[in-house]
Amino acid sequence: MFLIAGLGNPGKEYENTRHNVGFLTIDKIAEDIGVKITKKGFQGLYNLGQFEESKILLLKPQTYMNNSGNALREAREFYKIDTDKIIVIHDEMDLPLQRIKLKKDGGSAGHNGIKSIIQNIGSDDFARVRVGVGKPYDKNNVIKHVLSGFSKEERQQLPEVIESARDSVFAIIINGIEKAMNEFNIRAEKNFENDEG
Repeated sequence: MFLIAGLGNPGKEYENTRHNVGFLTIDKIAEDIGVKITKKGFQGLYNLGQFEESKILLLKPQTYMNNSGNALREAREFYKIDTDKIIVIHDEMDLPLQRIKLKKDGGSAGHNGIKSIIQNIGSDDFARVRVGVGKPYDKNNVIKHVLSGFSKEERQQLPEVIESARDSVFAIIINGIEKAMNEFNIRAEKNFENDEG
């Protein structure tokens, strides 16, 4: 079984903010596999589904970003899910909006949600789908930036970005993180270069 967690903050005021691209991606995956994320448990909202031959647990922690690890720890322990079967989708300021990058393990790079997960599950050996949300012009406005909504132009790009994030999750499930990284990160790089050019 895979545990797929999308990070974000609960509540209407955060619904369509940059920090919540993880929630948006989980909702898209749920829609595509025909389930709704309505069950309450593990300090979050969740549901079980199936993709290809794999059972998947979709989770949206409701703990606020900084305590995301509490929810993942509870879900992982209940279903006895191996760390290498965890996929976390989160916002990434070091990437522009149209970029998605897969990562296998490593530190939190300053992301408080990832930091909480590493502390709670006692390992950094889980896959991450990093969804670019761009950097603020003013470095002092980081919090304001991630909690802000998208511009009109960005909102037009967002569905495609969320679909790419979904596709990368499915690629990890089917092919494993190493192969998915090799294929997806290179493809995303080329697409971005073509858009820039």
